[in-house]
Amino acid sequence: MKRYQVVGIGNAIVDVLTQSDDNFLELMGIEKGIMQLVEKDRGEVLYGAMKERVQAPGGSVANSLAGCGNLGLTTAFIGRVHDDALGQFYAREMVAGGTDFPNAPVPAGELPTSRSMIFVSPDGERSMNTYLGISAELGPEDVSDEVAGQADLLFLEGYLYDKDKGKAAFERAAKLCRDGGGQAGIALSDPFCVDRHRDDFRRLVKDLDYVIGNEAEWTSLYQVEELDEALAIAARESRLIVCTRSGSDVVLVRGDERVEVPVRRVVPVDATGAGDQFAGGFLYGLATNQSLEVSGRMGCVAAAEVISHFGARPETDLKALFRNAELI
Repeated sequence: MKRYQVVGIGNAIVDVLTQSDDNFLELMGIEKGIMQLVEKDRGEVLYGAMKERVQAPGGSVANSLAGCGNLGLTTAFIGRVHDDALGQFYAREMVAGGTDFPNAPVPAGELPTSRSMIFVSPDGERSMNTYLGISAELGPEDVSDEVAGQADLLFLEGYLYDKDKGKAAFERAAKLCRDGGGQAGIALSDPFCVDRHRDDFRRLVKDLDYVIGNEAEWTSLYQVEELDEALAIAARESRLIVCTRSGSDVVLVRGDERVEVPVRRVVPVDATGAGDQFAGGFLYGLATNQSLEVSGRMGCVAAAEVISHFGARPETDLKALFRNAELI
């Protein structure tokens, strides 16, 4: 059996990106700068309105794995796609990018492969309209013992908790990983996801080995206004917490150790994937036994790279950037 340094589990979504201005967003009734779920008919309308589309395999955790793979880690992604053109594209591109995709496209059923229509504004803001399709049907039967059980690190997507089958898949993967000697962690995904699953996520903060979230997610989790109060609670309950703050210092806490990593502000070309690539860089640090500070700085370098161009995955050799920053 192959041993993986990082295995992810989450929604397998094809990102379809185009550039647009605020007038177009208003005309189409798209709320700027957020991710919203859409039904199939709405998704088809938005897809048809996109000009000069760029297509890429996506999904938050899958994007993070692309960053890990860019850095040379052995990776696999547990996800569900339909056996249609987009699903075949997704599976093929994941493997071509260096990440094993052990779940074959599903030939049966009416749900198509999931896709997210992403409209990128001139200021770099991305407005995401996601039709979940078949990825939302991911269940425990999709979790292979030989993959989750052979992970040094397992990275879980909080969105999976939106369905009982996804929750069961998530829990099975985490148990297999930890029974196999690995560490399991979660991305809180977004404040609305936290609102929907607050009790479960509070339990996971206590049970899992690491948790990554942003300022809005942490304050939502503990229903407080001040970030320091939220992080103080989390630090007492978790083995390792990470908090990103949209251009401000990243906070990492493990036991009595607290590190704040400064962020170099840059004007984004496309903010898509910033959090995902921060996670990818951070996971590389965790997988290679770096200090909290170095792991956090690696995450910041990876995030800065991805917002410097169109698309949610790195286009530059991240290890070279790490060397330039004297991180390796």
